[in-house]
Amino acid sequence: MPELPEVQTVVDDLNKKIKGDTITGFWSDWDKTIKSMSLGTFKKNIIGKKILKSRRIGKNIFIDLSGGKTLYIHLKMTGHLILKPENKKSKFFDEKVNQYIHHSWKLKNKKGEMIDLDFSDLRKFAKIVLVNTDKVQDLPEIKKLGIDAMDPKFNLKKFQEILNKNSARGRSALGGKPIGIVLMEQELIAGIGNIYRSEILFAAGVNPERKSGDLKKEETSKIFKEIKRILKKAIELRGTSDSDYRDTSGAPGQYRKLLRVYRKDKQKCLKCAKIILRIKMAQRSVFYCPNCQK
Repeated sequence: MPELPEVQTVVDDLNKKIKGDTITGFWSDWDKTIKSMSLGTFKKNIIGKKILKSRRIGKNIFIDLSGGKTLYIHLKMTGHLILKPENKKSKFFDEKVNQYIHHSWKLKNKKGEMIDLDFSDLRKFAKIVLVNTDKVQDLPEIKKLGIDAMDPKFNLKKFQEILNKNSARGRSALGGKPIGIVLMEQELIAGIGNIYRSEILFAAGVNPERKSGDLKKEETSKIFKEIKRILKKAIELRGTSDSDYRDTSGAPGQYRKLLRVYRKDKQKCLKCAKIILRIKMAQRSVFYCPNCQK
């Protein structure tokens, strides 16, 4: 599933390339993706609307339209958005991963040029919802989210508060949860997923099975520092293409070249040459070096 850096890359591209464009049409061959209304009603409510801006909340994409409407898009496991300007072709468009187009918006810019905003989704798990702009924060999926991992208000003090939450009531609550699980809980910190969880903890030298309430102050500080550093670098490199994720040009994210442990189980650690392990935590795989991470 695309995580914070991948979604931020898409949002940045949308703001750069289609802000101010007008929606002139919409096509879909899988209307189950469109929630809360029929395909016909959806089309009626978006055609003619101007794209005002795009934004990210956690791993969710929001495209604000004129008329007080907002497109809410969750890419889920295999979804990605591709922009195809009229008479311009990316070398990546023809790759198989970009061929599972199930939805397409027709856009017209101020110059009169046409652009297709295609939604490729192999497994068809993604969702598209049209909501009132002023009701975005009331969506159940958004209300439950914790602080965003790249929010300036997410500082070391806030991170320590999250780790120490409920610790006064004993280790049975958050203080007893492994740090590898805490980093993945969107209700606590929004945006971190499977890829960056493994990379952050490796860089910080902390074993994912360590109880969050037992971390030393310097370990907490290292983890926080790596959250900010790694996510920032991943955004700069346009995300990680683990499998299906591609940017709006259909290109893979380049952070995959910097991965140290993610999906490298049974390989030698680049730091110490010990074998990287893979374990399951909350039904998700986490990768770590048992020698470098204590």
